Amino acid sequence: MAVVLDILNEDPRKGAEGPSLAARHPEKAHRPDAPVLRKPPWIRVKAPGSAAWRETSAMLREGGLTTVCQEAACPNIGECWERKHATFMLMGDICTRACAFCNVATGRPAPLDPSEPERVAQATAKLGLSHVVVTSVDRDDLEDGGARHFAQTIVAIRAACPATTIEVLTPDFLRKKGAVEIVVAARPDVFNHNLETVPSLYVTVRPGARYFHSLRLLQRVKELDPAMFTKSGIMVGLGETRNEIMQVMDDMRSAEVDFLTIGQYLQPTRKHHAVARFVTPDEFEAFKTIAYAKGFLMASASPLTRSSHHAGEDFAKLRERRRGQLVDMD
Repeated sequence: MAVVLDILNEDPRKGAEGPSLAARHPEKAHRPDAPVLRKPPWIRVKAPGSAAWRETSAMLREGGLTTVCQEAACPNIGECWERKHATFMLMGDICTRACAFCNVATGRPAPLDPSEPERVAQATAKLGLSHVVVTSVDRDDLEDGGARHFAQTIVAIRAACPATTIEVLTPDFLRKKGAVEIVVAARPDVFNHNLETVPSLYVTVRPGARYFHSLRLLQRVKELDPAMFTKSGIMVGLGETRNEIMQVMDDMRSAEVDFLTIGQYLQPTRKHHAVARFVTPDEFEAFKTIAYAKGFLMASASPLTRSSHHAGEDFAKLRERRRGQLVDMD
């Protein structure tokens, strides 16, 4: 019988309510504990720990690689690592931002490791990935926000795994002139940048970012390369209204975003932003139906949807739907 876990409002690796909290999130350590809502039955995942999961974990550890699966306490880590799917996180495990929803540590990052792009490429080959997702921490300390490091990683993966499709999930490159152009020029197959939440919640949920800058970044990708797939996502359950979600969908379509993801927000610790409510599976299905009606080529919406969850399968569907669209136009 499979072991099933309720998803807790805690970092599953370290018990972040303990001594490690101040080290990982010094800006949150003295906040009052947020209330905890009772988890509904649909917020459940299989516990990690299979032989394949351990093999993936060992391979990543030996390669000295960081994954967003671990650092962001992703609830899907058991499923993905069992299938040898991992999302690489570039430029270290310390972020220069302090978003209220995120479990990635905040602080002063280390210098870039010039060997990292090649190590990510080697791991992509060892894992046998047909589609790889590469993301990063925010690096406001770097002149280009890490754009060249993304580009170098794309080039290294192309050289090591020519048949592998590449999806980047980038930070917003706020005040980093020319950064998005550098990443697009390296020709990833999918350019993903998450809006994360609705505009009215940016001040409390994503204080270091600007909603319309992020939207403009996605639009700029399409201006630079109209054929490049773009993708963006939001979390729900943070206190947004249904009308606000509809407006974000419209804004994304105005920026010609191809693929929308919507997932349930889950607190990494009680010091993070509170969960306002748990959105029902039926509501997620309705969001998906509306997204297709608004013109998205692909939409993924469920309590456990995350940007890189099933990314390879979804990319294959995305590509087929564009082909079908082009045939229809002919």
